Amino acid sequence: MAHICILGNGIAGVTAARHIRKLSEHRITLISGEASYFFSRTALMYVYMGHMAWKDLEPYPRTFWQDNRIEILYDMVAAVDFEEKKMILASGRSVHYDQLILATGSVPVRPEWPGQNLRGVGKLYHKQDLEALESWTPQVRQAVIAGGGLIGIELAEMLHSRGKEVSLLIREPAYWAGVLPMPEANLVSRHILRQGIDLRQGHQVREIKSHDGERVSSIVTQDGSEIDCQYLGITIGVRPNIDLFQNSPLEMDRGILVDSFLRTNLPDVYAIGDCAQLKNPRPGRRSVEAVWYTGRMMGKTVAKTICGHSEEYDPGIWFNSAKFFDLEYQVYGQVSPVDPPSIASLYWQHPNEEKSIRICYDKASQEVTGFNLMGIRFRQEICDRWISQKANLKEVLSSVRLAFFDPEFYRDHAPQLIRAAREQTGLDVQLTRPWTLNAVLQFMKK
Repeated sequence: MAHICILGNGIAGVTAARHIRKLSEHRITLISGEASYFFSRTALMYVYMGHMAWKDLEPYPRTFWQDNRIEILYDMVAAVDFEEKKMILASGRSVHYDQLILATGSVPVRPEWPGQNLRGVGKLYHKQDLEALESWTPQVRQAVIAGGGLIGIELAEMLHSRGKEVSLLIREPAYWAGVLPMPEANLVSRHILRQGIDLRQGHQVREIKSHDGERVSSIVTQDGSEIDCQYLGITIGVRPNIDLFQNSPLEMDRGILVDSFLRTNLPDVYAIGDCAQLKNPRPGRRSVEAVWYTGRMMGKTVAKTICGHSEEYDPGIWFNSAKFFDLEYQVYGQVSPVDPPSIASLYWQHPNEEKSIRICYDKASQEVTGFNLMGIRFRQEICDRWISQKANLKEVLSSVRLAFFDPEFYRDHAPQLIRAAREQTGLDVQLTRPWTLNAVLQFMKK
């Protein structure tokens, strides 16, 4: 029976532990210095907003770990001796392993701004970040969030829910313009402004100032503007958490380099989740993907390999979803801020409501390659099938009602999308499939 140590108890590490236990009798030890028990990191904002209690963030009862013979070790790892197969903990204890899974996650990117160590300058990633924000909140009237992205918008919504004046600074001309096509980025920007957020586009922090030398009192932007604040949230991105392994024999680039079986260059050492960088990612996927569901998939995959059922990691067709205040967002397949030369987009936006649909397709073959949705839900299974089977644009449009997954009694936007398709592509498209659950099930059986 091997001793398998997992460094990190986020979604990747915990999923690996659960599936190793399902498949084997190996001894399993989970090590983390952030929290004793696994919690849902993506729900941190709901604790601050009062929608959930901290205990609600733990998906499993605390008896789960003992019941499943998964040892929990709450400690920081100070060093890893890969040759001797042991970890030296901050407490001074050494832990030996037979196989090691590195699931150390991400850490926020820290800029080189003067004053970033002042009290009231924070981030939102770890449990301790939420605790610090909670302790500072009573003294906060005005807050600045530096950086867009998903964490930035969450932090803006959190502070806004407590009645704080929030300025959101982004360097792009519109929110998330480095990810979204400009029409969608503008749509989200308008939505943010409607929530009462002071969205400042094309702004970056130059300096963080303090009246007393201890706590943040304002920030100065690159153009010399000064904005008063008692809290500054830095959300300019995350990077793989690999500092512990610098000057070690572990092969690294942006993250810990792994093959398709999630193996590192060292024997019996694997890496999964945000800290892993695939040497040869699947077409349409990035080498580093700091996404909850990919961590879960990696954890399940590496468990099979460790337990003698080797399986290559295959994340399938890219998808993601998010919520910008009240505006839902979904993406399936490949959607770029600017279409590549070989790709065209069909785009429809509601004239009065915050809703849009983008369908990307190959110009030559007219095979559909991606979907981008704002304020409208599509079924993942349908979009995944259309993309993986290289469905023709006309075929997709004629049966597009199969994909709509909005609540009952919502308006049917398919006719408007078809009118836009006829105008933009010249295709003579007719809606042929009804919107019924039975029709969806019949389509999925094919």
